[in-house]
Amino acid sequence: MMLTRLARSVPNGVGNFLIFGIALACAGTLAAADQPLYTVLNPTGNAPPIERKAMAPRPASLSGKTVYLVDETFDGGDKFLQEMQKYMAVHMPDVKTVFREKKGSYFTDDPDLWKEIQSVHGLMVMAIGH
Repeated sequence: MMLTRLARSVPNGVGNFLIFGIALACAGTLAAADQPLYTVLNPTGNAPPIERKAMAPRPASLSGKTVYLVDETFDGGDKFLQEMQKYMAVHMPDVKTVFREKKGSYFTDDPDLWKEIQSVHGLMVMAIGH
């Protein structure tokens, strides 16, 4: 209805040309429908639902335990853990401490290190930067 009003409001002949142009544009859209369609995915994605897990049980005491001090190599974490190791050697002599650097970044798995810690029923403190 708006197109016919628009066609009547312009000089004679121009209205028909206007309608022809609109029809041509629509025909181009119909012709494009014959072309293959592409699916575009949202790059931000949707995060999967978070599965809550219980925290590991805490030991009643560290006495006689092995504590792994694991550095994930973020700016200065190693210095902090080494100071922690010195402190524990003086103030907690019955706790064995082992300093290790984790392979890769925080997000990278290090199954060899996890097996080593589990093999001695060790505990772990990991220095994560930020």
